[in-house]
Amino acid sequence: MRDTRLVMGMPITVEVVGAADRTTVDRVFAYFAEVDRRFSTYKPESEIERINRGEIAVAECSDDMREVLALAEKTRRESHGYFDIRKPDGTLDPSGIVKGWSIRNAAGLVASTGARDFFIDAGGDIQSCGKNASGKPWCVGIRSPFNQGEIIKVVYPRGRGIATSGTYVRGQHIYDPGNPGRPITDIVSLTVIASDVLEADRFATAAFAMGHDGIGFIEGTPGLEGYLVHADGRATMTSGFQECSAP
Repeated sequence: MRDTRLVMGMPITVEVVGAADRTTVDRVFAYFAEVDRRFSTYKPESEIERINRGEIAVAECSDDMREVLALAEKTRRESHGYFDIRKPDGTLDPSGIVKGWSIRNAAGLVASTGARDFFIDAGGDIQSCGKNASGKPWCVGIRSPFNQGEIIKVVYPRGRGIATSGTYVRGQHIYDPGNPGRPITDIVSLTVIASDVLEADRFATAAFAMGHDGIGFIEGTPGLEGYLVHADGRATMTSGFQECSAP
């Protein structure tokens, strides 16, 4: 069973190999819709926007919100401040961590049904498990940030998560927190592979904000591998990334 729908402002694809009906897939999409209602900074009545308007305090928030905010703070510390959900105006935008967190949770929902072969792709951030419908390991293509129709690298996550941060789809939206307002222009794409998609997502965002130094941060963080594309088209990868390309 495979389906793609537009949720959370992006295409999300869910494939469960061998699923006989749509029940599990529908549950996953319902979950993503609930996440969007709670965390969207574009919905005035979302929980995060009510926090930003001062209508509710963090102590009064849902368990999900407190979990995400705690993860954001943990990432801020681990990235030496390069990941920060607090914007210059003081409001919170947890988008840089919510996507990976929700994909990981959705994967857990699928696994809880007994499914062992599945694939979830939300806006290019991916969690897979087992094998595809052909009985082969899932593979993921990293797109060229200069030509969306070109795949520049194929990787085999083997149950790990993969996430990419960049400016080639959404435009400039990641800034150096040490120089507020200064956009990241020396790199255009950074893909991270980690134990799960949440770890990949939160560190991809943090490392991208470091510019060309981000690949060194990924290299020095246990459990992470990365592939960085510079603005001039050069690519730099961590020492163990090539192993992720072997089928």
